[in-house]
Amino acid sequence: MVEADKIQQRRLRRFVAGLAGGVVVLVGIIAIPYPGPGWLIVFAGLAILSREFKWARKLLKFGRKKYDDWNTWVSNQNWPIKTALFLFTSVVVILTIWLVNGYGLMNEWLNLELDWLHSPVVWL
Repeated sequence: MVEADKIQQRRLRRFVAGLAGGVVVLVGIIAIPYPGPGWLIVFAGLAILSREFKWARKLLKFGRKKYDDWNTWVSNQNWPIKTALFLFTSVVVILTIWLVNGYGLMNEWLNLELDWLHSPVVWL
């Protein structure tokens, strides 16, 4: 009976780690294009997962290496490339805020009466 309890505890621990780590990774992936710690959140989620899953340990190691390689590549680029990356990131942020109706809410709060600020996504 004691062995069965250990197996159940291990399964529960793996389930909780998988659920928590998966949610943290998902939040991190959503946050990647925005200013802030998107990649840090992803790596934190992978660290949670890596406590119970070997594949997550390998993915965490691989991801850290690729992240460091990307940062090195970007830091070695000239200003037009860095500017293009900044502009791309800015466009992603601006479009996402528009699609989730962030500007539409500001339009209503400030009574601007600019209908184009509302998101084209119907469910918002």
